[in-house]
Amino acid sequence: MMSIAAFFLLIAKLHPKCLKSSLKLFGLSILITLVSCSDSGFITPPTQPLGNVLNTRSSEQHPRFSYEGRYLVFASDRQGKRSVWLYDQINGGLLPLPGLNQLGSVQDQPDISADGRYIVYVSEQEGKQDIFVYDRQTSRADNITKNILGEVRHPSISGNGRFVAFESNRSGQWDIIIYDRGLNAPLSLPSQLNN
Repeated sequence: MMSIAAFFLLIAKLHPKCLKSSLKLFGLSILITLVSCSDSGFITPPTQPLGNVLNTRSSEQHPRFSYEGRYLVFASDRQGKRSVWLYDQINGGLLPLPGLNQLGSVQDQPDISADGRYIVYVSEQEGKQDIFVYDRQTSRADNITKNILGEVRHPSISGNGRFVAFESNRSGQWDIIIYDRGLNAPLSLPSQLNN
């Protein structure tokens, strides 16, 4: 099998006028190879077995960032069950979510509003899968799909926290449902970052 360098030298021998172009292509191919091998841009903290960290030896899934990238909400199997976690990139640790993760039930598929105030997620805490909206300021979770028959999944919350979209099969096929939390719902805005 011919190496890349041998290939470019063969082209230069067969077509001397192409020598300069061949050398440029060879240099470019080396540069692309070197750049693609670097870890430039990755800021992920290392995996650790336990603790107030982003990655453990458990399965971590469904990451979603707040608007400015400070907060990262995700689902994890740590502590023996599927739960929702919130990571603060500025402080480099997990933030408490009192009242969100319920014992004996699964919390999964989270999304987060622009400033990190609201977290929407799927939970089975009331006997069936439902969509909940959790307010970090009040530590309260509201079930917005308790009256929907059928399954629900993959919730997404608008940046301002007013609208929630999710999938539901209540009509016999998977459809997109949009829920309006109302004009009186306190908004989540990037300029009002929570601590």
